Amino acid sequence: MVAETEMQAPERTIAEEQEELISEFAFFDDWMDRYQYLIDLGRKLPPLDEAFQRDEFKLKGCQSQVWLVGERHGERLVFKAISDAAIVSGLIAIILRIYSNRTAEEILATEPDFIREVGLEEHLSPTRKNGLGAMLSKIKAEARAASGG
Repeated sequence: MVAETEMQAPERTIAEEQEELISEFAFFDDWMDRYQYLIDLGRKLPPLDEAFQRDEFKLKGCQSQVWLVGERHGERLVFKAISDAAIVSGLIAIILRIYSNRTAEEILATEPDFIREVGLEEHLSPTRKNGLGAMLSKIKAEARAASGG
């Protein structure tokens, strides 16, 4: 991880961000609309520098190709990621929204309740659930490493 200058804290707490995300998904009545929303979120991901699109940053456990990198900016961990699959890109977008630009302590103290609350647990295929789990595991591992644990 790269040490850099302190970044500004997010406007919302991690819990508030989860609540906001849950509210956004509750707006949609059916899962086709929720999937479309996920795809739209994924389309807004910033591109990932090609230097990070190498095997060392590629996640294992994802059927789609997913590259995830964490960098340290002062006390905060900033994650960047990209996928070659539309729905997975949307999953990345919501994971980064919740966990990126947070302290290691915030990340480690926050369970991904939004997954169950939004309904992703029931509506994702087993391979996408595995990929989501791999992303969360990587983020938690980076946070443990940053906190010295």
